[in-house]
Amino acid sequence: MTTPEPMPTARELLAFYLEAGVDCALSETPVNRLVEEPAAEERPAPKPAPFRTANPAPAPVFAEPTPAPDAAIVSAREIAPQAASLQELRDLLERFDGCALKSTATRLVFADGNPQARIMFVGEAPGRDEDLEGLPFVGRSGKLLDLMMAAIGLDRSTAYIANIIPWRPPGNRDPSPQETQICLPFIRRQIQLVDPDVLVCLGKPSSQAVLDLKDGIMKTRGKWFDYDTGTRKIKAMATFHPAYLLRQPIYKRLTWQDLRAVQKALQAEKTA
Repeated sequence: MTTPEPMPTARELLAFYLEAGVDCALSETPVNRLVEEPAAEERPAPKPAPFRTANPAPAPVFAEPTPAPDAAIVSAREIAPQAASLQELRDLLERFDGCALKSTATRLVFADGNPQARIMFVGEAPGRDEDLEGLPFVGRSGKLLDLMMAAIGLDRSTAYIANIIPWRPPGNRDPSPQETQICLPFIRRQIQLVDPDVLVCLGKPSSQAVLDLKDGIMKTRGKWFDYDTGTRKIKAMATFHPAYLLRQPIYKRLTWQDLRAVQKALQAEKTA
């Protein structure tokens, strides 16, 4: 009867592994691979994974659909004239959901200045600074507008300032023609309620939308137009937007000529 060879010691196994090139363990727990594993039927059955009830998927949230542009324009034309005061007009705009810009803007940018002023400035749309503060023309272009007004003896206590679009377009992009048409009835009603003696449109988009002009600002600036408020005709002029002057300061001289004409018109209206 052959005597079985003795089992190798741990030191002998370690020396064998080193000679074979094994220099690291594959698990944190040492495993004696010389011992036969129990038969499959003897192995303990794996514990079933704990049963978990799947969390129900959250119900989808659907934003209130924005009316189609044509329907929104019709709605704006119907409700804007209903405002009997500037505060009522502001409240209407706060509730109006016909313009998609409202959902991306931080807040409504309605107006700044004196509602009893004899002159009203109308721009196109608020930018980032205006969107944060809720007031028109408070950024770099606003500071330039303040200087422009001061040059003819005006400030925000003697002028009224607004925009056609009361919500900031994303990324300061240009408002679309549909967005302009949706908001146009509100700025027209705003002009009616302020009822200034002189209306100044800042930039091409404002002059084309409010004064219904076709030509660009180079051809229309410095000229007087009649603007019908519905109760009377007032003097209106287009000039360069302050933001454009920041990019093209060479046109400040022409803007000064326009402002001088505005100043003379205010003086003439006052003495009339």
